[in-house]
Amino acid sequence: MARTTPDVTVIVIVYNDAERLVRAVASLRRQTLRNIEIIISDDHSTDRSPEVARALAAEDDRISYLRLPVNSGGCSAPRNAAIERARAPYLMFLDSDDELPEDACRMLLETLLADDCLDFAMGAVERVRADTGSVGSWHPGLFSEQRTVHGIEEQPELMFDHLATNKMYRRRFMDQHQLRFPLGIHYEDQLFSAQAYCLANSFAIIPEPVYRWHISPYEAEATLSISNQRHRIENVRDRVHVARLVDDFLLENGYQRIKADKDHKFLKHDLRMYTGDLPHRTPEWIRQFTEETSPYLDTLAPEAFARLPRDQRVCIQLLRSERFEEAQLAARGLGRNVGPREVVEDGTGRLFWGSELPADPSAACELDVTEALRSRPFHRALLRHEITRIEPLSDSRLGLHVRTYDAGRQLPMGPVAATVQLATSRRRLRTSFRLDLVRPGLYEGTVTLDLSAVPLALHGFSGARHPVLTITRYRRHNTGPLLAPLAFPTVHQRIAHCVGEHLITVEPEGKGAGRLQVVWQRAGLLARAEPHLPVVRGVIGPHLSVARALTRGLVR
Repeated sequence: MARTTPDVTVIVIVYNDAERLVRAVASLRRQTLRNIEIIISDDHSTDRSPEVARALAAEDDRISYLRLPVNSGGCSAPRNAAIERARAPYLMFLDSDDELPEDACRMLLETLLADDCLDFAMGAVERVRADTGSVGSWHPGLFSEQRTVHGIEEQPELMFDHLATNKMYRRRFMDQHQLRFPLGIHYEDQLFSAQAYCLANSFAIIPEPVYRWHISPYEAEATLSISNQRHRIENVRDRVHVARLVDDFLLENGYQRIKADKDHKFLKHDLRMYTGDLPHRTPEWIRQFTEETSPYLDTLAPEAFARLPRDQRVCIQLLRSERFEEAQLAARGLGRNVGPREVVEDGTGRLFWGSELPADPSAACELDVTEALRSRPFHRALLRHEITRIEPLSDSRLGLHVRTYDAGRQLPMGPVAATVQLATSRRRLRTSFRLDLVRPGLYEGTVTLDLSAVPLALHGFSGARHPVLTITRYRRHNTGPLLAPLAFPTVHQRIAHCVGEHLITVEPEGKGAGRLQVVWQRAGLLARAEPHLPVVRGVIGPHLSVARALTRGLVR
């Protein structure tokens, strides 16, 4: 008896990921579109993935299992092998550590069936943090409304969405253009997606989420995804290599007009992922990183740099000028409205980041922060708050020695009233202190933070929060992060809060700017009640207090 042709084939690739494979396939078995084919394509796993995949195939006749004879070391080979086996006229791709929302296949297929001229359809992506359960969106502005795009040149900003997995492709489109995933490279989605965008006559966008991307920022070294291996110089090299391949494709196929848009995407997204980590890198690593990236940056369109936020332009230029320590300082403020420690003024009154004048006009253009420092209203003024020392004073009290830099001279020449705020919910602890003028543009003060006084809900709190510093002038509030010393020893405290015991860790956050971070963990009875409290997006909610849990006998 002939088998019914499936409406859609979803290809799930896996390598040594037996536990999460079950979750991924379960999301496909829950699809509201029932007539689908599921191919598990295994890149020669050495764990229990083959056993798990065969068991899943035995449970559901829509599932088949394909095992590559040798490990390819990437995503392309298992995807391509499964494409040749796929029976449906439409294709989707899923990684074993992610999921599809239950309506994904139905919504994308209906979009394609409504217009036979569409080559593929794409939808929004949910990003779920494994450590907190919080849910965000991948480039939400790209998916704000449903629409049809007649060629990538209409909306070249879509190059920012380089994922292959949030799209459903018409099989005839892929076969017509021999569109397959490139072998022997990492970040293969970037080249594949660039080719799909350019080769498509038209494609559709829907605003609904069609892919659930699980993010594991603190994954174990042995299981890090390729995109989480940014500490490896080889990873930098791989990303630059695929960017060059995309450039070659664009130029060879007559898409020079979107080259500057692609360059902007590389700077604002790809390069930004690495520069954001600079505070945590060694001088030698930064030197090697600059050697790998600078030659490629020289090939990018000048207008791509001009479209960047000023803080990113400064950081990139400091790297290209081999001012590595200053680049690390600049990187701590990326995206957080943080100013420089100091600036230097030329003979015309222009202000430049750092302690020395730029060496040439092109560097001067990138390092000029005159408008950024002088033209902003006070509530957006670029101040910089650094903690120079953290001093445990008691079981719950910490002394924070704070230094505030005001390179734009927005603060008065005298004492400044400031407040440190720390919140775990809508209520917050506010602690006032005074910043004294040391010299023009530099202030220092000490604030005592009592962590036992931070308002907590009745069921306590588990999670991380970052204190901020606020200065108020003319009834306008300027609030910025507190940058912690990256090398200070972690402080552990056990606090008897009025709602129950908590273990508290005070440390610099391990990634990005290195803000001061306070981590709460329920202890004692609160910890024993925690498994019985409802979880909403990874955060234990207020629907069941510890007292009620105890009353109901849930905690013994």
